[in-house]
Amino acid sequence: MIHPTAIIDPTAQLAENVTVGPYAVIGAQVEIGPGSDIRSHAVVEGPTKIGAQNRIFPFASIGLEPQDKKFQGEESRLEIGDGNTIREYVTINRGSEVGGGITKIGSDNWIMAYCHIAHDCILGNEITMANATTLGGHVEIDNYAVLGGLTAVHQFCRIGAYALTGGQSMISQDVAPYVIATGNRAKVAGLNYVGLERRGFTPDQIDEINRIHRIFFLSGLSKDNAIIKMSEELPPTENLNRFIDFVESSQRGVCR
Repeated sequence: MIHPTAIIDPTAQLAENVTVGPYAVIGAQVEIGPGSDIRSHAVVEGPTKIGAQNRIFPFASIGLEPQDKKFQGEESRLEIGDGNTIREYVTINRGSEVGGGITKIGSDNWIMAYCHIAHDCILGNEITMANATTLGGHVEIDNYAVLGGLTAVHQFCRIGAYALTGGQSMISQDVAPYVIATGNRAKVAGLNYVGLERRGFTPDQIDEINRIHRIFFLSGLSKDNAIIKMSEELPPTENLNRFIDFVESSQRGVCR
């Protein structure tokens, strides 16, 4: 399963059925789980832990040191879950000391060609990053978010669950769950109705989220007053709690 031209450090730990293609390079302190496929010319350096059934395509650069001038070689790592697709020329950097020393990616994500995931980013599960999407350091992306091609996300921003960004968007503030954000600098353009339907949300749940959207984004109320109004008028469901928790914990502000 390992091509004879591949270069694999003796300390790397590969499960029995890992495939490594021609001229791929696997460095020290790398652990790769069962069923993963490392294609030709890909580079994986450590400390990096990659789970099961991942596909890493040619010329991807995984687990190299962060692009951070403050980085002085301190211990840092990258962790990747299971079932991810990481396409050509994707770059994923390890964490930095300032960010806790870890970059972490969940499972079943679809990361398309030329994407960049910088140091200390935290990604959930079943996220789609279209071609050439770029995440600055310390970015957090929640489950089921979709980032359109050429989206750029500023350092320390967050993208909420089930959110969608339009192509070529510049994200400089947090994007709340369930919404579509687009533009340079991105503004909310409505709800991600199609994405919610595809993820199995019922008409009643979508109506509830639409009411949350109208109060927070269209009523003209401040953040705090909008949260009070939502709490008074809507039942405390998982969808409401997710939205309120997100906006209350925002450090960069939520794009409106």
